[in-house]
Amino acid sequence: MELELRHLRTVRAIADTGSLTKAATALGLAQPALSAQLRRIEKALGGPLFDRDHTGARATPLGELVLERARVVLPAVSELQEEAVRFANAMGTVERFRLGGTHGPLLGGLVDRLATAYPAAPVSTYTSWSVDEIASQLVDGRLDFALIGTCGESAPPDADRLEWQVVGIDPVFVMLPESHPLAGRAELELSELADECWADVPGDGCFADCFVAACARAGFSPASVYETDTTSVVHLVQVGRAVGLCRATFPPTPGVVTRPIGGAPLSWRHLLGRHPRSAAASAAAGAVSGHTRAAYAQAVERSESYTRWLATHPGFGAAS
Repeated sequence: MELELRHLRTVRAIADTGSLTKAATALGLAQPALSAQLRRIEKALGGPLFDRDHTGARATPLGELVLERARVVLPAVSELQEEAVRFANAMGTVERFRLGGTHGPLLGGLVDRLATAYPAAPVSTYTSWSVDEIASQLVDGRLDFALIGTCGESAPPDADRLEWQVVGIDPVFVMLPESHPLAGRAELELSELADECWADVPGDGCFADCFVAACARAGFSPASVYETDTTSVVHLVQVGRAVGLCRATFPPTPGVVTRPIGGAPLSWRHLLGRHPRSAAASAAAGAVSGHTRAAYAQAVERSESYTRWLATHPGFGAAS
């Protein structure tokens, strides 16, 4: 029997779980089948890889040698496969911009600027509520750039494999109907909204947890939170059914006012990501970064309430 990658994965699974029973479950195999496979692997490698008893399985010196090599070989093969997929996806294409993003305010502005600056280059977009899904598209080479957001200082996805650049840092504002008793205030305390129903958009990351924690610090628990798409959030606010959470760059909308929360207990980082080994992304990185920053600056300028707020709150706004 020739040794295969799947055999190394089997050995690693047994070592990681500490028993054949747990390894069989992790690999989706019956334990007798895994035991038979291990015997064949040990025969091919010339000796036992594990000492087994009622307490579990422990690697023998030969097993440690095999595991040491497996921990080098398996990640290297995985990286080779990812790079091959990225290369294959990029082969035979003309200059293009494949953009991904969550449902934020910057993607449309970036598309507009790139399409204007490079009229002969196709621009395509892919959107998802999931930052993890967007990141996986970058890793696999199906996207060149991604625009996402993270709550506070939480780490972006796949930070060890992707490069993320901070475009801007915004406080989270509150959307109120124009008729709300507090709509005329320049700034609100979160505790003043303790009796309200809330609305926001879904997504990965810590934002929901951060919001609940901020409410707890303000002395209340939100009565209810409607998690839905942006259009529905705006409608719920306009009709007075809820107050909404939004980025400070949320564009002017009829029937709605946006107001900062005292102390800025919630913040949002706009991030531009790419894969460091993507030739297409590396070639266009400077241009895309510049246009993204310009799109962010335009989004800030459209919000009078945010522009006024920024004048007295250093540390927010465009990243240096």
